[in-house]
Amino acid sequence: MPEIRHLAEAPTGRRPLAPGGGIDAHRHDTHQIVYACRGVLSVTTDAGVWVAPANRAIWVPAGTVHEHRAHGDTDLRLIGLTGDPLALGRPAVLAVGPLLRELIIAYTGDPGDLGDGERERLLGVLLDRLRRAPEQPFHLPAPTDPRLATVCAALERDPADRRTLAALAAGAGTSERTLARLFRNELGMSFPQWRTQLRLHRALLLLADGLPVTAVAHRCGWASASAFIDAFRRALGYTPGRAFTM
Repeated sequence: MPEIRHLAEAPTGRRPLAPGGGIDAHRHDTHQIVYACRGVLSVTTDAGVWVAPANRAIWVPAGTVHEHRAHGDTDLRLIGLTGDPLALGRPAVLAVGPLLRELIIAYTGDPGDLGDGERERLLGVLLDRLRRAPEQPFHLPAPTDPRLATVCAALERDPADRRTLAALAAGAGTSERTLARLFRNELGMSFPQWRTQLRLHRALLLLADGLPVTAVAHRCGWASASAFIDAFRRALGYTPGRAFTM
């Protein structure tokens, strides 16, 4: 098992990442905001996967072992934070509006562009906006029960798998009722909710890789491109066609 890097402070700044690039598992003693102003970024911990397009940021609490992965040509912005500005003891996905986006970009730009006083004031406004940013339910939690893990792994291999919960339960050697209970108790959502979340996560990554909307829709299990576009817009607030033109 590779050694997990330990950083005293979470770095602040800009880090361009090529498609498929990333930052291996590490942890730091301070909190961090992770934002991709271009491309899509995934953050993985033992608790699951968080995915963030350009209108989302990921909060990573101090001490959390995590790794970053870029999907598409990604412009990664990192902000290390001391204290406990958000009082969130777990990773979370936060909405990023136009003002917060510009604040993050300005704060993570060339340090020489800002004087000390200006930089401190900018951080104060940025933190104010972060505290007002609503949390988004865009986390794909990781299962621990072997039966549930078997089902989730099968669907992750093929998000377009249309088997019912009963059929999936039979394949995992359990009952439909037990599997439904495991989804709610372990993952905090129903089976249809989890499968939709999985499909949306995969769709974002495929779109970042440049696949056409129709191909993404079918590969992720939607019956039509229009059904996919509707689900995507309801979850993210914009259409797939706008995902990488914002």
